[in-house]
Amino acid sequence: MSCEVYLEKLQKVIKKVEDTQVESIKEAANIMADSILKKRIVFLFGSGHSILPCMDIFPRYGTFVGLQPITDNRLMWSSVAGIGGTRELLWIERQEGYVKELLKSFNMTKDDSIIIVSHGGVNAAAIEVALYAKEKGLNVIALTNEEFLKISKTNHSSGKRLGDIADVVIGNCAPVEDTLVKIEGLEQKVSPVSTITCITITMALVAEAAKILTEKGIKLDVFVSPTTGDTNHNAKVYDAYMKKVYKKW
Repeated sequence: MSCEVYLEKLQKVIKKVEDTQVESIKEAANIMADSILKKRIVFLFGSGHSILPCMDIFPRYGTFVGLQPITDNRLMWSSVAGIGGTRELLWIERQEGYVKELLKSFNMTKDDSIIIVSHGGVNAAAIEVALYAKEKGLNVIALTNEEFLKISKTNHSSGKRLGDIADVVIGNCAPVEDTLVKIEGLEQKVSPVSTITCITITMALVAEAAKILTEKGIKLDVFVSPTTGDTNHNAKVYDAYMKKVYKKW
């Protein structure tokens, strides 16, 4: 019955997103649309498992040019142990000063915006991205755990948490421990949920931003699945991406 328990609880968490986060999602989507209207970029950042919603938002069938994940192999795992392992990642994302050097490779301006995904919102990586972005004049959208924000203390010397810095905070609506299922005889709960809710929220942001931009007459360059039968479409989207992004870096 545990799989049914997870699916039932997952649906309740998604419903909580719908009931409590729509206004914040719409506010964030307007910020995203404004950046793209100004021919600029919506950056996305996460470390650890929080990189997954960023990587899924672009390039992904059904998403569009103007969304740009910031990825770093040292802030995402490629193995459990050894080089690129999770212990290395967990150490690096807590170190102050590292991410600021990473961000020097990106030409951020006040017309850009950024979505930062972090369930806890207290580690150096996410906080320093937010601080750097604010210094550059960007609007910062935080996708974090709203309940943990009420009780947490930062690990960063600034004394701030991600939610303290952001212009818009969207709650991922997961429980603080991020797991849903209690198994009899097992001390810890299993089956996390925040990645699913964060991807749900980012796709809701994509949908809302696309609506806003289309209503304003902007023709979006959207990746499509090969199942549509249009084999030439995505080559044109890649061309549009290269012209938009690489000429700015």
